[in-house]
Amino acid sequence: MSKANSSQPFTVGLPSRPSGASSADTVWMPNTDVYLHASGAVIKVELAGIRKEDLEISVEGTRLTMTGVRRDECRNGDCNFQAMEIHYGAFESVVELPAGYDLTQARASYQNGFLRVDVPTVSGARKA
Repeated sequence: MSKANSSQPFTVGLPSRPSGASSADTVWMPNTDVYLHASGAVIKVELAGIRKEDLEISVEGTRLTMTGVRRDECRNGDCNFQAMEIHYGAFESVVELPAGYDLTQARASYQNGFLRVDVPTVSGARKA
């Protein structure tokens, strides 16, 4: 029986970039929360202003990757910014889950600017 181990941390971030990556390859990382509840883990990503069709979620082993783009209609040179704090362009967030979670059974929803991915524990697993 496997065990969802709360002492083994979840890691959230960007994957390492190749040393030759240019500034054109720069992506931003959205704010991401990870929390546990009775049936598993929840990954919640703040993605205000991003269209559902501009989101992509992929799974590889214990790694959950969320990518997409926030489009800015004002980037064509017609705007004279006085302040600019919102990230635009490509984003990526990677969450590495510890043993005991079943990404094959994960369910995602996108509502009110938040992407939520619910990941159950492996059948028969128990949280520490």
